Amino acid sequence: MQNLLSDPNTELDLSGSALRSLVEQVAARLANYLDSLPAQPASQLDHIPCLAGEFGHKNLPQTGASPEQVLDFLFKQVIPPGFNATSPGFFGYLPGGGLPHAAVADLIAGVVNRFVGRWAAAPSAVELEANVLRWFAEIIGYPDSANGIFTSGGSTANLTAFFTARQHHLAPAELMSGRYYASDQVHFSVQKAALMCGLPAESFRRVPSDADGRMDVSALAKLIREDRAAGAKPFLVVASAGTFLTGAVDEFEAISLVTQREKLWLHADAAYGGFFMLTERGKRIMRGIERCDSISLDPHKSLFLPYGTGALLVLDGHALKRAHEIDADRYGPIQDDPEKVDFCSYSAEQTRPFRGLRVWLPLALHGITPFRDNLEEKLTLARLASEELGMIPGIQIVSQPTLTVILFRLGSPDRDESELADLNRRLVERVNARQRVFLMNVTFKGRSAIRMCILSFRSHLDHVRKAIADVREAAAEIAN
Repeated sequence: MQNLLSDPNTELDLSGSALRSLVEQVAARLANYLDSLPAQPASQLDHIPCLAGEFGHKNLPQTGASPEQVLDFLFKQVIPPGFNATSPGFFGYLPGGGLPHAAVADLIAGVVNRFVGRWAAAPSAVELEANVLRWFAEIIGYPDSANGIFTSGGSTANLTAFFTARQHHLAPAELMSGRYYASDQVHFSVQKAALMCGLPAESFRRVPSDADGRMDVSALAKLIREDRAAGAKPFLVVASAGTFLTGAVDEFEAISLVTQREKLWLHADAAYGGFFMLTERGKRIMRGIERCDSISLDPHKSLFLPYGTGALLVLDGHALKRAHEIDADRYGPIQDDPEKVDFCSYSAEQTRPFRGLRVWLPLALHGITPFRDNLEEKLTLARLASEELGMIPGIQIVSQPTLTVILFRLGSPDRDESELADLNRRLVERVNARQRVFLMNVTFKGRSAIRMCILSFRSHLDHVRKAIADVREAAAEIAN
Protein backbone atom coordinates (compact mmCIF):
# COMPACT_ATOMS: atom_id res chain seq x y z
CA MET A 1 0.00 0.00 0.00
CA GLN A 2 1.25 3.45 -0.89
CA ASN A 3 2.95 5.33 1.95
CA LEU A 4 0.91 8.54 1.83
CA LEU A 5 3.54 10.52 3.73
CA SER A 6 6.66 9.64 1.75
CA ASP A 7 4.82 9.03 -1.52
CA PRO A 8 1.63 11.14 -1.47
CA ASN A 9 -1.14 10.76 -4.04
CA THR A 10 -0.79 13.80 -6.33
CA GLU A 11 -3.40 12.72 -8.89
CA LEU A 12 -5.65 15.70 -8.09
CA ASP A 13 -2.86 18.24 -8.60
CA LEU A 14 -3.25 18.90 -12.33
CA SER A 15 -0.32 20.36 -14.20
CA GLY A 16 -0.89 23.23 -16.58
CA SER A 17 -0.62 20.90 -19.58
CA ALA A 18 -3.05 18.39 -18.06
CA LEU A 19 -5.57 21.15 -17.40
CA ARG A 20 -5.14 22.45 -20.95
CA SER A 21 -5.81 18.97 -22.35
CA LEU A 22 -8.97 18.54 -20.27
CA VAL A 23 -10.27 22.01 -21.10
CA GLU A 24 -9.60 21.51 -24.81
CA GLN A 25 -11.63 18.29 -24.81
CA VAL A 26 -14.48 20.04 -23.02
CA ALA A 27 -14.23 23.07 -25.30
CA ALA A 28 -14.48 20.91 -28.42
CA ARG A 29 -17.72 19.35 -27.19
CA LEU A 30 -19.15 22.69 -26.09
CA ALA A 31 -18.31 24.23 -29.45
CA ASN A 32 -20.22 21.44 -31.17
CA TYR A 33 -23.09 21.93 -28.72
CA LEU A 34 -23.33 25.66 -29.48
CA ASP A 35 -23.01 25.23 -33.24
CA SER A 36 -25.77 22.62 -33.25
CA LEU A 37 -28.19 24.62 -31.07
CA PRO A 38 -30.46 25.72 -33.96
CA ALA A 39 -31.09 22.07 -34.82
CA GLN A 40 -31.49 20.85 -31.24
CA PRO A 41 -35.01 20.26 -29.88
CA ALA A 42 -36.39 22.98 -27.61
CA SER A 43 -37.43 20.20 -25.23
CA GLN A 44 -36.77 16.48 -25.12
CA LEU A 45 -39.15 14.70 -22.79
CA ASP A 46 -40.05 11.60 -24.77
CA HIS A 47 -36.99 9.57 -23.80
CA ILE A 48 -35.34 9.88 -20.40
CA PRO A 49 -32.38 7.48 -20.20
CA CYS A 50 -31.70 5.35 -17.17
CA LEU A 51 -28.64 6.71 -15.43
CA ALA A 52 -27.86 3.55 -13.46
CA GLY A 53 -24.90 2.83 -15.72
CA GLU A 54 -21.20 3.07 -15.11
CA PHE A 55 -21.15 6.74 -14.07
CA GLY A 56 -24.68 7.14 -12.81
CA HIS A 57 -24.85 4.31 -10.31
CA LYS A 58 -25.53 5.04 -6.68
CA ASN A 59 -22.33 3.51 -5.34
CA LEU A 60 -19.36 5.80 -4.83
CA PRO A 61 -16.78 5.12 -7.57
CA GLN A 62 -13.43 3.98 -6.26
CA THR A 63 -11.49 4.56 -9.47
CA GLY A 64 -11.89 7.09 -12.23
CA ALA A 65 -12.66 6.80 -15.92
CA SER A 66 -11.10 8.49 -18.93
CA PRO A 67 -12.17 12.03 -19.87
CA GLU A 68 -13.65 10.68 -23.11
CA GLN A 69 -15.90 8.25 -21.26
CA VAL A 70 -17.00 10.79 -18.68
CA LEU A 71 -17.71 13.50 -21.26
CA ASP A 72 -19.58 11.06 -23.50
CA PHE A 73 -21.82 10.19 -20.57
CA LEU A 74 -22.52 13.87 -19.79
CA PHE A 75 -23.17 15.07 -23.33
CA LYS A 76 -25.13 12.03 -24.51
CA GLN A 77 -27.14 11.02 -21.45
CA VAL A 78 -27.24 13.80 -18.84
CA ILE A 79 -27.54 17.04 -20.82
CA PRO A 80 -30.07 16.31 -23.63
CA PRO A 81 -33.23 15.25 -21.71
CA GLY A 82 -35.62 17.90 -20.38
CA PHE A 83 -36.10 21.58 -21.23
CA ASN A 84 -33.42 23.04 -23.48
CA ALA A 85 -33.23 26.52 -21.95
CA THR A 86 -30.32 27.44 -24.24
CA SER A 87 -32.43 26.85 -27.37
CA PRO A 88 -33.52 29.92 -29.37
CA GLY A 89 -36.98 28.34 -29.50
CA PHE A 90 -37.36 28.01 -25.74
CA PHE A 91 -40.16 30.39 -24.74
CA GLY A 92 -41.03 28.84 -21.36
CA TYR A 93 -40.29 30.18 -17.89
CA LEU A 94 -37.95 33.24 -18.13
CA PRO A 95 -35.29 32.10 -20.61
CA GLY A 96 -32.14 34.19 -20.49
CA GLY A 97 -30.19 31.76 -22.67
CA GLY A 98 -26.94 31.56 -20.71
CA LEU A 99 -24.05 33.57 -22.18
CA PRO A 100 -21.04 31.26 -22.71
CA HIS A 101 -18.69 34.11 -21.75
CA ALA A 102 -19.84 33.69 -18.15
CA ALA A 103 -18.80 30.04 -18.20
CA VAL A 104 -15.30 31.16 -19.16
CA ALA A 105 -15.37 33.55 -16.21
CA ASP A 106 -16.44 30.69 -13.93
CA LEU A 107 -13.51 28.62 -15.17
CA ILE A 108 -11.12 31.44 -14.30
CA ALA A 109 -12.76 32.04 -10.92
CA GLY A 110 -12.71 28.36 -10.06
CA VAL A 111 -9.08 27.82 -10.95
CA VAL A 112 -7.68 30.91 -9.20
CA ASN A 113 -10.07 30.27 -6.27
CA ARG A 114 -10.02 33.70 -4.63
CA PHE A 115 -11.92 34.32 -1.40
CA VAL A 116 -14.05 37.40 -2.01
CA GLY A 117 -15.89 37.46 1.32
CA ARG A 118 -13.39 39.97 2.70
CA TRP A 119 -11.61 42.84 1.01
CA ALA A 120 -8.23 42.01 2.53
CA ALA A 121 -8.27 38.49 1.05
CA ALA A 122 -8.69 39.60 -2.58
CA PRO A 123 -8.84 43.40 -2.76
CA SER A 124 -8.85 43.78 -6.54
CA ALA A 125 -11.38 40.99 -7.03
CA VAL A 126 -13.68 42.47 -4.37
CA GLU A 127 -13.38 45.92 -5.94
CA LEU A 128 -14.20 44.49 -9.38
CA GLU A 129 -17.36 42.88 -7.98
CA ALA A 130 -18.33 46.04 -6.10
CA ASN A 131 -17.89 48.02 -9.30
CA VAL A 132 -20.28 45.74 -11.19
CA LEU A 133 -22.85 46.33 -8.45
CA ARG A 134 -22.31 50.07 -8.93
CA TRP A 135 -23.06 49.57 -12.63
CA PHE A 136 -26.33 47.91 -11.65
CA ALA A 137 -27.17 50.79 -9.32
CA GLU A 138 -26.49 53.21 -12.18
CA ILE A 139 -28.88 51.27 -14.45
CA ILE A 140 -31.63 51.41 -11.81
CA GLY A 141 -31.03 55.04 -10.88
CA TYR A 142 -29.74 54.48 -7.35
CA PRO A 143 -27.27 56.96 -5.75
CA ASP A 144 -23.73 56.19 -4.56
CA SER A 145 -25.06 55.50 -1.06
CA ALA A 146 -26.58 52.24 -2.31
CA ASN A 147 -24.87 48.93 -1.81
CA GLY A 148 -25.61 45.34 -2.67
CA ILE A 149 -24.52 41.76 -3.06
CA PHE A 150 -24.49 39.04 -5.67
CA THR A 151 -26.66 36.02 -4.88
CA SER A 152 -27.52 32.67 -6.39
CA GLY A 153 -30.74 34.13 -7.83
CA GLY A 154 -33.82 36.23 -7.22
CA SER A 155 -35.20 33.98 -4.49
CA THR A 156 -32.10 34.45 -2.34
CA ALA A 157 -32.11 38.16 -3.13
CA ASN A 158 -35.74 38.39 -1.99
CA LEU A 159 -34.88 36.51 1.20
CA THR A 160 -32.00 38.87 1.95
CA ALA A 161 -34.18 41.92 1.28
CA PHE A 162 -36.96 40.55 3.48
CA PHE A 163 -34.56 39.89 6.33
CA THR A 164 -33.08 43.39 6.00
CA ALA A 165 -36.54 44.97 6.09
CA ARG A 166 -37.50 42.86 9.11
CA GLN A 167 -34.37 43.85 11.01
CA HIS A 168 -34.87 47.50 10.11
CA HIS A 169 -38.54 47.79 11.08
CA LEU A 170 -39.50 45.04 13.54
CA ALA A 171 -38.38 44.59 17.14
CA PRO A 172 -38.18 40.94 18.25
CA ALA A 173 -41.43 41.31 20.23
CA GLU A 174 -43.23 42.55 17.09
CA LEU A 175 -42.42 39.54 14.91
CA MET A 176 -45.78 37.82 15.26
CA SER A 177 -47.71 41.02 14.61
CA GLY A 178 -45.64 42.00 11.55
CA ARG A 179 -47.51 42.34 8.26
CA TYR A 180 -46.19 42.49 4.71
CA TYR A 181 -48.09 43.22 1.50
CA ALA A 182 -47.79 41.98 -2.07
CA SER A 183 -50.13 41.36 -4.94
CA ASP A 184 -51.79 38.03 -5.67
CA GLN A 185 -49.30 37.73 -8.56
CA VAL A 186 -46.12 38.04 -6.47
CA HIS A 187 -43.50 35.32 -6.81
CA PHE A 188 -43.82 32.55 -4.22
CA SER A 189 -40.24 33.13 -3.07
CA VAL A 190 -41.50 36.16 -1.13
CA GLN A 191 -43.79 34.01 1.00
CA LYS A 192 -41.01 31.49 1.46
CA ALA A 193 -38.70 34.31 2.58
CA ALA A 194 -41.26 35.40 5.19
CA LEU A 195 -41.48 31.91 6.64
CA MET A 196 -37.69 31.59 6.74
CA CYS A 197 -37.55 34.94 8.55
CA GLY A 198 -39.84 33.61 11.25
CA LEU A 199 -43.11 35.30 10.31
CA PRO A 200 -46.34 33.29 10.50
CA ALA A 201 -48.35 32.58 7.37
CA GLU A 202 -51.04 35.08 8.39
CA SER A 203 -48.49 37.90 8.19
CA PHE A 204 -48.94 37.89 4.40
CA ARG A 205 -51.60 40.34 3.26
CA ARG A 206 -52.51 39.49 -0.30
CA VAL A 207 -53.43 42.54 -2.36
CA PRO A 208 -55.74 41.99 -5.36
CA SER A 209 -54.48 42.76 -8.85
CA ASP A 210 -56.17 44.16 -11.93
CA ALA A 211 -57.00 42.36 -15.19
CA ASP A 212 -53.36 42.59 -16.31
CA GLY A 213 -51.87 41.46 -12.99
CA ARG A 214 -50.85 44.82 -11.48
CA MET A 215 -51.31 45.54 -7.78
CA ASP A 216 -54.43 47.50 -6.80
CA VAL A 217 -52.84 50.44 -4.96
CA SER A 218 -56.08 51.63 -3.32
CA ALA A 219 -56.66 48.12 -1.96
CA LEU A 220 -53.10 48.15 -0.60
CA ALA A 221 -53.68 51.40 1.29
CA LYS A 222 -56.97 50.07 2.69
CA LEU A 223 -55.35 46.86 3.99
CA ILE A 224 -52.59 48.80 5.71
CA ARG A 225 -55.10 51.06 7.46
CA GLU A 226 -57.16 48.08 8.58
CA ASP A 227 -54.12 46.27 9.97
CA ARG A 228 -52.93 49.30 11.90
CA ALA A 229 -56.42 49.70 13.38
CA ALA A 230 -56.35 46.04 14.43
CA GLY A 231 -53.05 46.51 16.27
CA ALA A 232 -50.80 44.80 13.71
CA LYS A 233 -47.41 46.12 12.60
CA PRO A 234 -47.18 46.78 8.81
CA PHE A 235 -43.53 46.96 7.77
CA LEU A 236 -43.00 45.86 4.14
CA VAL A 237 -44.55 46.12 0.68
CA VAL A 238 -43.25 43.98 -2.17
CA ALA A 239 -43.97 45.30 -5.65
CA SER A 240 -43.25 43.40 -8.86
CA ALA A 241 -41.31 44.55 -11.91
CA GLY A 242 -42.34 41.72 -14.19
CA THR A 243 -44.63 39.06 -12.72
CA PHE A 244 -44.15 35.49 -13.88
CA LEU A 245 -47.57 34.89 -15.41
CA THR A 246 -48.06 38.11 -17.39
CA GLY A 247 -44.91 40.18 -16.94
CA ALA A 248 -46.98 42.86 -15.20
CA VAL A 249 -45.19 45.82 -13.62
CA ASP A 250 -46.71 47.39 -10.53
CA GLU A 251 -47.12 51.17 -10.31
CA PHE A 252 -44.03 52.11 -8.34
CA GLU A 253 -44.73 55.83 -8.14
CA ALA A 254 -48.18 55.34 -6.65
CA ILE A 255 -47.06 52.55 -4.31
CA SER A 256 -44.09 54.57 -3.09
CA LEU A 257 -46.42 57.39 -2.05
CA VAL A 258 -48.24 54.90 0.18
CA THR A 259 -45.08 53.40 1.69
CA GLN A 260 -43.52 56.82 2.33
CA ARG A 261 -46.67 58.04 4.06
CA GLU A 262 -46.91 54.86 6.14
CA LYS A 263 -43.13 54.63 6.71
CA LEU A 264 -42.87 51.08 5.30
CA TRP A 265 -40.01 49.37 3.48
CA LEU A 266 -40.68 49.08 -0.28
CA HIS A 267 -38.98 46.19 -2.06
CA ALA A 268 -39.08 45.60 -5.82
CA ASP A 269 -38.92 42.06 -7.07
CA ALA A 270 -37.36 43.01 -10.41
CA ALA A 271 -35.77 39.64 -11.05
CA TYR A 272 -37.33 39.49 -14.52
CA GLY A 273 -37.87 43.09 -15.47
CA GLY A 274 -35.11 45.08 -13.79
CA PHE A 275 -32.61 45.23 -16.62
CA PHE A 276 -35.24 46.54 -19.03
CA MET A 277 -34.32 49.81 -17.32
CA LEU A 278 -31.53 49.83 -19.92
CA THR A 279 -34.19 50.69 -22.52
CA GLU A 280 -36.27 53.82 -22.90
CA ARG A 281 -39.49 51.79 -22.97
CA GLY A 282 -38.46 49.95 -19.83
CA LYS A 283 -37.75 53.21 -17.99
CA ARG A 284 -41.25 54.43 -18.81
CA ILE A 285 -42.87 51.17 -17.73
CA MET A 286 -40.94 51.03 -14.43
CA ARG A 287 -41.04 54.72 -13.61
CA GLY A 288 -40.42 55.24 -9.90
CA ILE A 289 -38.56 51.99 -9.23
CA GLU A 290 -35.58 54.00 -7.97
CA ARG A 291 -37.77 55.02 -4.98
CA CYS A 292 -37.72 51.47 -3.63
CA ASP A 293 -35.65 50.66 -0.56
CA SER A 294 -34.35 47.47 -2.17
CA ILE A 295 -34.43 45.77 -5.56
CA SER A 296 -33.87 42.14 -6.55
CA LEU A 297 -32.30 41.54 -9.95
CA ASP A 298 -31.61 38.37 -11.91
CA PRO A 299 -28.82 38.78 -14.46
CA HIS A 300 -29.58 35.18 -15.44
CA LYS A 301 -32.87 36.44 -16.88
CA SER A 302 -32.81 39.80 -18.61
CA LEU A 303 -29.01 40.09 -18.72
CA PHE A 304 -28.85 36.62 -20.34
CA LEU A 305 -26.32 35.06 -17.95
CA PRO A 306 -26.31 31.40 -16.83
CA TYR A 307 -28.45 30.22 -13.93
CA GLY A 308 -27.11 31.04 -10.50
CA THR A 309 -26.57 34.77 -11.08
CA GLY A 310 -28.71 37.06 -8.92
CA ALA A 311 -28.21 40.38 -7.17
CA LEU A 312 -29.74 42.59 -4.51
CA LEU A 313 -29.39 46.37 -4.34
CA VAL A 314 -30.31 48.31 -1.19
CA LEU A 315 -30.81 52.06 -1.31
CA ASP A 316 -29.33 52.53 2.17
CA GLY A 317 -26.25 50.33 2.14
CA HIS A 318 -25.82 50.82 5.89
CA ALA A 319 -29.19 49.12 6.52
CA LEU A 320 -28.01 46.03 4.63
CA LYS A 321 -24.83 45.93 6.68
CA ARG A 322 -26.57 46.50 10.03
CA ALA A 323 -28.88 43.56 9.34
CA HIS A 324 -26.09 41.07 8.61
CA GLU A 325 -22.87 42.11 10.29
CA ILE A 326 -21.49 39.98 13.12
CA ASP A 327 -17.82 40.55 13.93
CA ALA A 328 -16.62 37.10 14.95
CA ASP A 329 -12.98 38.28 14.66
CA ARG A 330 -11.79 34.92 13.33
CA TYR A 331 -10.23 36.50 10.25
CA GLY A 332 -9.31 39.83 11.78
CA PRO A 333 -11.68 42.64 12.74
CA ILE A 334 -14.35 43.84 10.33
CA GLN A 335 -13.24 47.12 8.78
CA ASP A 336 -15.59 50.05 8.22
CA ASP A 337 -13.89 51.73 5.29
CA PRO A 338 -16.65 52.19 2.67
CA GLU A 339 -14.03 51.83 -0.06
CA LYS A 340 -13.02 48.38 1.24
CA VAL A 341 -16.19 46.29 1.30
CA ASP A 342 -16.32 43.06 3.28
CA PHE A 343 -19.16 41.27 1.50
CA CYS A 344 -19.55 38.80 4.37
CA SER A 345 -20.97 41.75 6.35
CA TYR A 346 -23.78 42.26 3.81
CA SER A 347 -25.33 38.79 3.50
CA ALA A 348 -25.66 35.39 5.16
CA GLU A 349 -22.78 34.01 3.09
CA GLN A 350 -19.23 33.92 4.35
CA THR A 351 -17.59 31.74 1.71
CA ARG A 352 -19.06 32.04 -1.76
CA PRO A 353 -17.95 31.98 -5.39
CA PHE A 354 -16.54 34.99 -7.23
CA ARG A 355 -19.92 35.62 -8.89
CA GLY A 356 -19.20 39.13 -10.04
CA LEU A 357 -16.62 37.93 -12.56
CA ARG A 358 -19.26 36.13 -14.63
CA VAL A 359 -21.06 39.47 -15.05
CA TRP A 360 -17.97 41.60 -15.50
CA LEU A 361 -16.33 39.54 -18.25
CA PRO A 362 -19.11 39.71 -20.89
CA LEU A 363 -19.70 43.40 -20.10
CA ALA A 364 -15.98 44.12 -20.37
CA LEU A 365 -15.78 42.24 -23.68
CA HIS A 366 -18.88 43.76 -25.29
CA GLY A 367 -20.01 46.81 -23.36
CA ILE A 368 -23.66 47.38 -22.53
CA THR A 369 -24.87 48.24 -26.06
CA PRO A 370 -25.61 44.69 -27.32
CA PHE A 371 -27.49 43.92 -24.10
CA ARG A 372 -29.63 47.03 -24.52
CA ASP A 373 -30.23 46.24 -28.21
CA ASN A 374 -31.32 42.68 -27.39
CA LEU A 375 -33.80 43.88 -24.79
CA GLU A 376 -35.25 46.43 -27.21
CA GLU A 377 -35.59 43.65 -29.79
CA LYS A 378 -37.42 41.36 -27.34
CA LEU A 379 -39.89 44.12 -26.42
CA THR A 380 -40.66 44.59 -30.12
CA LEU A 381 -40.88 40.85 -30.80
CA ALA A 382 -43.39 40.39 -27.97
CA ARG A 383 -45.73 42.98 -29.43
CA LEU A 384 -45.39 41.50 -32.90
CA ALA A 385 -46.08 37.99 -31.55
CA SER A 386 -49.18 39.21 -29.71
CA GLU A 387 -50.53 40.84 -32.87
CA GLU A 388 -49.92 37.80 -35.08
CA LEU A 389 -51.19 35.26 -32.55
CA GLY A 390 -54.37 37.32 -32.23
CA MET A 391 -54.97 36.91 -35.98
CA ILE A 392 -55.04 33.10 -35.76
CA PRO A 393 -58.65 31.82 -35.96
CA GLY A 394 -59.89 30.79 -32.52
CA ILE A 395 -57.01 32.40 -30.59
CA GLN A 396 -57.75 35.06 -27.96
CA ILE A 397 -55.09 37.25 -26.36
CA VAL A 398 -55.61 36.96 -22.60
CA SER A 399 -52.99 39.55 -21.63
CA GLN A 400 -51.11 41.96 -23.86
CA PRO A 401 -47.36 42.11 -23.17
CA THR A 402 -46.13 44.70 -20.69
CA LEU A 403 -42.59 43.42 -21.17
CA THR A 404 -42.05 40.21 -23.17
CA VAL A 405 -44.69 37.75 -21.89
CA ILE A 406 -47.78 36.99 -23.99
CA LEU A 407 -50.79 35.08 -22.65
CA PHE A 408 -53.22 33.63 -25.17
CA ARG A 409 -55.63 30.75 -25.50
CA LEU A 410 -57.67 28.76 -27.96
CA GLY A 411 -61.46 28.61 -27.73
CA SER A 412 -64.45 30.87 -27.37
CA PRO A 413 -65.37 32.47 -24.00
CA ASP A 414 -68.73 30.71 -23.88
CA ARG A 415 -67.14 27.27 -23.53
CA ASP A 416 -66.77 25.53 -20.18
CA GLU A 417 -63.48 26.36 -18.44
CA SER A 418 -62.50 22.73 -17.90
CA GLU A 419 -63.09 22.09 -21.59
CA LEU A 420 -60.96 25.10 -22.48
CA ALA A 421 -58.19 23.90 -20.18
CA ASP A 422 -58.12 20.55 -21.94
CA LEU A 423 -58.22 22.22 -25.36
CA ASN A 424 -55.23 24.43 -24.56
CA ARG A 425 -53.32 21.59 -22.97
CA ARG A 426 -53.68 19.64 -26.20
CA LEU A 427 -52.59 22.66 -28.22
CA VAL A 428 -49.38 23.04 -26.19
CA GLU A 429 -48.69 19.32 -26.42
CA ARG A 430 -48.94 19.46 -30.20
CA VAL A 431 -46.72 22.54 -30.44
CA ASN A 432 -44.07 21.18 -28.09
CA ALA A 433 -44.11 17.76 -29.80
CA ARG A 434 -42.72 19.44 -32.92
CA GLN A 435 -39.71 20.33 -30.71
CA ARG A 436 -38.97 23.57 -32.58
CA VAL A 437 -40.28 25.75 -29.75
CA PHE A 438 -41.44 25.30 -26.16
CA LEU A 439 -44.55 26.94 -24.68
CA MET A 440 -46.28 26.54 -21.29
CA ASN A 441 -49.79 25.99 -19.99
CA VAL A 442 -50.67 28.30 -17.09
CA THR A 443 -53.73 29.49 -15.16
CA PHE A 444 -54.26 33.23 -14.73
CA LYS A 445 -57.12 34.43 -12.54
CA GLY A 446 -58.90 31.11 -12.91
CA ARG A 447 -58.60 31.02 -16.70
CA SER A 448 -56.44 28.53 -18.57
CA ALA A 449 -53.97 30.10 -20.94
CA ILE A 450 -50.80 29.51 -22.91
CA ARG A 451 -47.73 31.49 -21.97
CA MET A 452 -44.95 32.59 -24.31
CA CYS A 453 -41.95 34.48 -22.94
CA ILE A 454 -39.49 35.95 -25.45
CA LEU A 455 -36.27 36.77 -23.63
CA SER A 456 -33.22 34.78 -24.75
CA PHE A 457 -30.50 36.64 -26.63
CA ARG A 458 -30.62 33.78 -29.17
CA SER A 459 -34.34 34.23 -29.95
CA HIS A 460 -34.99 36.42 -32.98
CA LEU A 461 -37.75 37.07 -35.51
CA ASP A 462 -37.34 33.73 -37.31
CA HIS A 463 -37.77 31.78 -34.07
CA VAL A 464 -40.88 33.76 -33.11
CA ARG A 465 -42.29 33.11 -36.59
CA LYS A 466 -41.74 29.38 -36.07
CA ALA A 467 -43.68 29.54 -32.80
CA ILE A 468 -46.59 31.38 -34.44
CA ALA A 469 -46.61 28.94 -37.37
CA ASP A 470 -46.65 25.94 -35.02
CA VAL A 471 -49.52 27.44 -33.00
CA ARG A 472 -51.47 28.15 -36.19
CA GLU A 473 -50.98 24.60 -37.49
CA ALA A 474 -51.78 22.96 -34.17
CA ALA A 475 -54.92 25.07 -33.73
CA ALA A 476 -56.10 24.10 -37.22
CA GLU A 477 -55.46 20.41 -36.51
CA ILE A 478 -57.50 20.53 -33.30
CA ALA A 479 -60.32 22.41 -35.05
CA ASN A 480 -60.49 19.71 -37.69
